[in-house]
Amino acid sequence: MNRLASSCALGALIAFSPALAASPQPVKAASIAMYSGRWYQIAQIVKTNRHPCAGGTEDFSANAHGTFSVTVTCHPPTGEAHQIKAGVAIVPASGNAKFKMSFFGGLVSQEYWVLDHAADQSWALMATPGGNYLWLLTRRPDLDPATRDAAIASLRALGYDASRLTINR
Repeated sequence: MNRLASSCALGALIAFSPALAASPQPVKAASIAMYSGRWYQIAQIVKTNRHPCAGGTEDFSANAHGTFSVTVTCHPPTGEAHQIKAGVAIVPASGNAKFKMSFFGGLVSQEYWVLDHAADQSWALMATPGGNYLWLLTRRPDLDPATRDAAIASLRALGYDASRLTINR
């Protein structure tokens, strides 16, 4: 049984290694202030046509001992909004640009990377390490042309296909 588990783990490592190696890394360190306040999910690139929380908001707040909490509020086109709460921990030695979110009391966790952001923190590009999901987040619920152009230029520089970007707002 242990050999089967080891084989499965090795297979998963081999299968996922090329995607992780090819994924864009964060281009600069992030301020710890990135993990406070509200962010609006303005647009995203997703692996599938269905996104469980398109157009959501993310409200970050600091906890004791350098950790954070986030409440993600999904605003589906039909139906009522719903919330998902998660714990957030900055990945050490990542310049605050990588963090892990733990959902459902730690049963599910996912690492996210702040690939790029505006100097004034008006926008940020957040993605999963494998490059399957990317979000354009802004501090305001609307996307002015200058912000959009700067974020899309960064998106392209990171190697993402901007034609796959779905605008939510």
